[in-house]
Amino acid sequence: MAELAASAGAAIVDRVFQALPAPEAATLIGRGKVEELAAAVKSDAVDVVIFDQDLSPTQQRNLEKALQTKVIGRTQLILDIFASRARTREGRLQVELAQLSYLLPRLSGHGVEMSRLGGGIGTRGPGETKLETDRRRIAKRIKTVEDELDGVRAGRSLHRQRRSAVPLATLALAGYTNAGKSTLFNRLTQSGVLTDARMFATLDPTVRPLILPSRRRVLMSDTVGFIRNLPTTLVKAFRATLEEVTEAALVLHVVDVSAPSAAEHTEHVRKVLAEIGAAEIPQILVLNKIDRAAPGSGLSESGLSEAGGRPDMRDIRAVSISALTGEGTDQLLAAIDEVLPLDPIVRKTFRLAAGDGATLALLHEFGRVLGTRYLGEDCEVEADVPESLTRRLESRK
Repeated sequence: MAELAASAGAAIVDRVFQALPAPEAATLIGRGKVEELAAAVKSDAVDVVIFDQDLSPTQQRNLEKALQTKVIGRTQLILDIFASRARTREGRLQVELAQLSYLLPRLSGHGVEMSRLGGGIGTRGPGETKLETDRRRIAKRIKTVEDELDGVRAGRSLHRQRRSAVPLATLALAGYTNAGKSTLFNRLTQSGVLTDARMFATLDPTVRPLILPSRRRVLMSDTVGFIRNLPTTLVKAFRATLEEVTEAALVLHVVDVSAPSAAEHTEHVRKVLAEIGAAEIPQILVLNKIDRAAPGSGLSESGLSEAGGRPDMRDIRAVSISALTGEGTDQLLAAIDEVLPLDPIVRKTFRLAAGDGATLALLHEFGRVLGTRYLGEDCEVEADVPESLTRRLESRK
């Protein structure tokens, strides 16, 4: 929670904990704790009080009245961070949808005094309140944003179809926020994606090509980081972005092994992957930041069965790396080559027309040409190529 608040630009003044058998309906926390908090807010001139869980509209209103300052819950904080990170049209639409979905059930008004109709014949009664008008306007805007996001999904689907026309598998980076995904993405693809120690530094997905040791060419996608208790509304709103994960041939699950809660973070990510329907996609567990990890701490390749308490973790291949220094990245690329289920490399001799430059260019771009012989008007090319490219070239005959 402290990391989230700092990512939103807050300077943390104090932290308050309370253990209760059950939450208070009116204020979430007990009356005495509210008074204690009000005194701390006044003495430290606090601008905002952030709760590490969601507040009902009534609780939020009562707390703001008692504390005389702004009060927000966990989801509002995450949405604020997302809003500051969104750069593309898709990202902004997703943030707006999540914010509107969160706001709609939390609208509160003052009933009859907000009536749009006055007294007199034909106008008696409360009429339509401003609250009802606001709800209808927000619901209409939600529908508009959802329609626009459907258009974005259609566009992404079209891009994926175009990518699938050329036999390229997609690798998706997934992991807890601030696990080092963007640093690894830049290391492997020589890109310049923003890297930042703040949570959710990467919100909009980026796709770049990557050449594996076997000469297979694949696409790598960098996605938004996951987090503990990611609100359901956010998972729904960001489904268009997360589709990059669900459509991937292989998920690189990046874990910060230097974090004290590495095992718990691993389990949280597995839960989100299950929520979005990506649990069955083959995975490689990338144990990142080994340059920072203390010996014997965090996760290890030999201790996978203890990660999050899941014995089935031992079936997942793991590689220890440092995305910052580059240590272990060669082993990671080799592991990707071994685990990637699509397009095994085959050696084949192709007989082409001597003027068929397009096919020859494909063989050079997506395979490794071993030799070329010209026989009259024909050309024989021996090459190691992905099996799907072989099928595609044979279907042209």
